[in-house]
Amino acid sequence: MHLEIRGMEKLSFRERQVVVLKETGHPTEEIAKQLNLSASTVSTLINRAKSKGYQIVMVIPSEKIGLDMGGEE
Repeated sequence: MHLEIRGMEKLSFRERQVVVLKETGHPTEEIAKQLNLSASTVSTLINRAKSKGYQIVMVIPSEKIGLDMGGEE
C-alpha cells in the first residue's frame, strides 16, 4: 500500500507529522506521546490540517486485492 497526501504543501511541518501518523492508523494519544505534544494539540493540528483541504489517496497494487490487471493477448 502506498499513501499519497495531496495538498501537503499547504500544511506546516507539525501538521504533516500528525496527518501521516493519524492517516496510518495511530491513535491521538500515541501521536501525542511520540511527538511530545498534548492530545488536545494533536487534535487541533489534525483539525487545522483538515481545514486546509489535504486529501489522502491510497494506492493498492492489484495483486494485493486479488485482481489480475494484465492485458489480454
